[in-house]
Amino acid sequence: MSDPEKQVLRALDTYKSAVLAKNAETFMHLYDSEVRVFDTWGVWSYEGAAAWRVAVEGWFSSLGSETVRVTFEDVKITAEPSFVSMSAFARYAAFSAQGEELRAMQNRFTWVLKSRGHVLRVIHEHTSAPIGFEDVKAILKREGKS
Repeated sequence: MSDPEKQVLRALDTYKSAVLAKNAETFMHLYDSEVRVFDTWGVWSYEGAAAWRVAVEGWFSSLGSETVRVTFEDVKITAEPSFVSMSAFARYAAFSAQGEELRAMQNRFTWVLKSRGHVLRVIHEHTSAPIGFEDVKAILKREGKS
């Protein structure tokens, strides 16, 4: 496994732990200042880290006493020394303060990362879910996957 691939796997671990801790500062260290985010929810895009931070802080504060555990499946990484793409299936599960799973959803999750000062930073993030043909609703659970 190449060093850029290892960096991406570490970044995914940081993402998971920052979400669980609701730590926006650590979370935002993953992103380049000029990041463009196509998020599944609410708006077409967030342009720049400042705009993305507002959305992330809003998400974390909306959770109250709940926590969110993120897991990634089927991670695929294509890496060059200073440029990496990564795609995966992400599962976001909300838990009560008592540890009970309240709800969960899955997204398609893609990062494009570029080396900035020998550190890979996310320059583009894209999360999405397929839309059902019959009901035109987002499908937030993969077939055969929990």
